[in-house]
Amino acid sequence: MRLDINGTTLEVEDCGDGEPVLLLHGWPDCHEVWRHQITALGAVGYRTIAPDLRGFGQSDKPGAVESYGIIQLVGDLIGILDVLEAPRAHVVGHDWGGAIGAVLAALAPERVNTLTCLSVGHPAAFAAAGWAQREKSWYMLLFQFPGVAEHWLAADDFANLRDWSRHPDIDSVIARLRDPAALVASLAVYRAILPPESLIRPPTELPPIQAPTMGIWSTEDLAITEQALTGTAAFVHGPWRYERINGIGHWPQLDAPDHVNTLLLDFLATHSQAGARRIA
Repeated sequence: MRLDINGTTLEVEDCGDGEPVLLLHGWPDCHEVWRHQITALGAVGYRTIAPDLRGFGQSDKPGAVESYGIIQLVGDLIGILDVLEAPRAHVVGHDWGGAIGAVLAALAPERVNTLTCLSVGHPAAFAAAGWAQREKSWYMLLFQFPGVAEHWLAADDFANLRDWSRHPDIDSVIARLRDPAALVASLAVYRAILPPESLIRPPTELPPIQAPTMGIWSTEDLAITEQALTGTAAFVHGPWRYERINGIGHWPQLDAPDHVNTLLLDFLATHSQAGARRIA
């Protein structure tokens, strides 16, 4: 469905009834990255709400970089929950979706039942992860250069993106990014939230996350160190759970969907009376 949120039209897949689970994708994905989780959650009675974030998939792609700030992205999520009459939701995010979900949980605790972060967690944990993380984040500096980054990614039929990312759905990703406007818009989140000066300034201090929170990291992640995710625990005042998946890359929801689904359903059931009854 198409929803007009804060002057931006967003594509949102809304399936089922029951307790809402808000699924947030990262770069360079769209809501389809959650297809295995949507099926598993729906099978036990959860309602899944999976948007294409602004700039991605079938959602609008504003031209101004400042349209992709973290407050605008979080505002979109609150707007989606309002329009769909979902006062609270379990929030599950991957990559940028994990960071955005963490900020949502910090700033709007009344809207978040639980938080699950795959690969990326609290922005301050990422910022404090040290030189090992900065080495892995070399591409974030490249992405700051308009035109240069787009050329590097798209040249020779997206050869660099194919070789570097090892994305499990690379053909679908490239089919979306062949539209030059889509490629530029997808990079805007990096340019708005992680400009070069962010490397030397302290991150914005956020209220602690009150919701029960689970972090999931995989050992072959090309972009994120373990510390960048596990450091999220320092910013969570609610119950914290950490799960490490061996031998899987940056997209565990695609590479190990059964494992991720088992962890997610168990975590949600632990913090949801309705979920506990369904699983039992």
